[in-house]
Amino acid sequence: MTATVRSDLVLSHAVVTADVDAPFDDIDIEQWLKTLPTHEYQRCAPGDHKAAGYTVDDDGTPMSINVEMIGSGLVVQQYRYEVAQAHYCKMVSLSDILTPAGWTTTQVIWELRMERLENGRCRYTNTVTSHPTEDFLSFIAAQGQSFTDAAAARQEASGAHCRVETPRYADSIARWATSRRCGSVGLR
Repeated sequence: MTATVRSDLVLSHAVVTADVDAPFDDIDIEQWLKTLPTHEYQRCAPGDHKAAGYTVDDDGTPMSINVEMIGSGLVVQQYRYEVAQAHYCKMVSLSDILTPAGWTTTQVIWELRMERLENGRCRYTNTVTSHPTEDFLSFIAAQGQSFTDAAAARQEASGAHCRVETPRYADSIARWATSRRCGSVGLR
């Protein structure tokens, strides 16, 4: 099994936005991610999101661990923070996927961005891009599936998933910012 990422091939790409009612200066996506409880993560994509946690890699790089269903695959994401800022985070994971036919891997790049709009509003942009690994390409070939067909299925599943989670992430980030401003810690 080789985890060499084929960045020249795009398995899926989704960009979904949602407006947010929260003061821009109170928003801190990095801290929201690092303190996101599992049950809040589950509320952001009911039925699909299974668990979330925060850890560090062997070299000390912060990591977000997410377990979720994307289509028929159970995806275990081990996101390393490449950029961690209050209004922009870029996370990269070599993700393990359990499909009905067995395990494989893909690379997933998750970008979370907040931009200031007029009238005290903000816009959250959730971008998820997936690239196949050599392992994934061998895996689908062994199943008799073309890359075009696999990419179409993943695009459909990932796009649908992002359309569900993005407005809920935006609401969660706004609640987190409001709770921080008010001095409380819960996200409910």
